[in-house]
Parts: sequence; structure tokens; C-alpha cells
Amino acid sequence: MMENLAKIDQITSLHKNNELQLLCFRLDLGGDLYATNVFKIREVIKYDGDITTISYEKSSLIEGLITIRELTIPLIDLKKWFYYDTHNKDKDISSHTIKNTTHNGDIIMICEFSRWTIGVRIYEADRILSKKWTEIEQSSGIIGSSNNNKLVGRTRYFDGRLVQIVDIEKMLIDVFPWIEEEKQEELKKIQKVNAKKIVLIADDSPVVLKTLQLILDKIGVEHHDFTNGKKLLDYLFDKDTNIKDIGMIITDLEMPETSGFEVIKQVKANPTTAHLPIVVNSSMSGSSNEEMAMSLNASEFISKSNPLEIEACIKKYLINP
Repeated sequence: MMENLAKIDQITSLHKNNELQLLCFRLDLGGDLYATNVFKIREVIKYDGDITTISYEKSSLIEGLITIRELTIPLIDLKKWFYYDTHNKDKDISSHTIKNTTHNGDIIMICEFSRWTIGVRIYEADRILSKKWTEIEQSSGIIGSSNNNKLVGRTRYFDGRLVQIVDIEKMLIDVFPWIEEEKQEELKKIQKVNAKKIVLIADDSPVVLKTLQLILDKIGVEHHDFTNGKKLLDYLFDKDTNIKDIGMIITDLEMPETSGFEVIKQVKANPTTAHLPIVVNSSMSGSSNEEMAMSLNASEFISKSNPLEIEACIKKYLINP
């Protein structure tokens, strides 16, 4: 419990200051710098144990299964994913495996998000980079020969070098496409509602934003979509926006320029918008993060883009407030 509270305090403190911490890493010796949010990483380990192969297909993104302290999880080679093309899923990507000649064994990030625990192979971890969200530039990156965007943002290293932020949510969907298939099945279960007010949504991941759009379209709710918190706030506080037309906000926590916490802070601080329900739609799953969301004065915390949970929130805050 104390560990959870400490984590909540740490995350909340960062969000209050509109900051984030990124773990920087490389996929090759002396290669480009990439990063992901530290709160999606449980630990970084050197692994020299067995890897149980579950697919011999040269297009497979899953290297196999590994066991860490009695927990068996899938292992994904991040470099392979950078060369994976959703438009050509049978493409041979086997030659793009990370080859570590410096260490004995693999360097693996144990990642936890969207209620999943996975191992992600990298070449080496570098250091943690503390940044203001205003220092994160939104971007869509194209890597290797793939036509798929793998990046959600970019920032600068201590010495000015480019650091590219990986879209971890998209990787999960590419590796486990049946996750989206399950959401499609859940989409069939939701029903249209008679809601007259508009929902504002903000998320920097194009994949997540598209999923939210599909869900709200199926429910039959009008929505305005924004790729970060700043754009949502700019619209909300624009003199031409009629606040009476807005019924609810759905926001991610981690976004460039303006974080989800800053969205909550500004909305709740303004007397004309303080009444608006704010639903946090986050991939940082777990009880500690739900407690964190409540500590930020959010109305609700839901797992990333769950159709049934979003339907329940619409009914709760727009139909039966």
C-alpha cells in the first residue's frame, strides 16, 4: 500500500508540474535514441535464460516466451516491430532482430500497460530524461521501410540530439491484433443513446483516437477530437465555444504540450467549466493509477478505449447525470 501511495505521489507530482520522465534507449550500438514513459516500465533486466519459440514464421513479431521470477510473458523485439508493415503482414522481418554484441544475454524492458505485461528487447538502456510536456513535439514518424507510424512525439537529449518517443499502444495492437477484434465484438454490444451534448476527446495516439471515434460514432454521440490537451483547452476556452453544448471530456494523461492533468486542472479551476465530468482514458492500468486519477479530481478512470466502459460513462454523465 505504501509503495502504491509513493508511486501515486510521484506521478501526481510530475503531472502537477506538467512534466514527464522518459527512459531513453537504443536499438543498435551508437544508434538513434528512442524513449517511452518510465511509468509504463516495471524494470529493465539483462536476461540470459531460455526463450521458448512459439512461431517459426519470419513475419512474426513475437520472439517467444520468457519467464521472469515465475511470470511467463511474451518477448517482442522492438527493432522488428519498426520494420513491421500492417499492409504487408507476411513480410520477412527476421533479419531485423537486435543483435547485442556488447552484453551476454538480452536487455529487456518489462513493460506494464493496458493490463498487459510484456518483455521488449532493446540494445541498451541509456538514462532517464525529465521533460516538461511543453518540450515534447508531436510527431508521426516513419521508420525503416514501413509505412506505419511508430512514433507519437519527439524531444531533445541533454546535448541537443533528437529523442523519438515510441507509440507503445500501437505496438501492442500490431503484436496482438485480436485485442482490437475483441473490441470490435464489444462494439456490437453497445447501443445508441439519445445524448444531445458533445463529448470532447484528447489523445496523442492516432490509433487510440481512431478507436474512440469508432466507439462514440456507434453510440451515436457527437464528438470533437484533439491530438493533445492544449488543442482541447484552446477549443474549450475559445470565445466562440458554447460551454452549454459540452457534456463530457475524455482525456489521456500523457500528451505532448499539455498533459491530461493540466486539462483537468484548468477545466476544474474555471467556474464556467468546473461542472464538466472528466473521464481519464489511460493505458497506465492498475489500482495505483486509478487512485491517482481520482486524486486528480477526475470523475472516472477507464482502461484504454474499452467500448463498454465508455458506453457506461456516456449513460452515467450524459443521460442520467
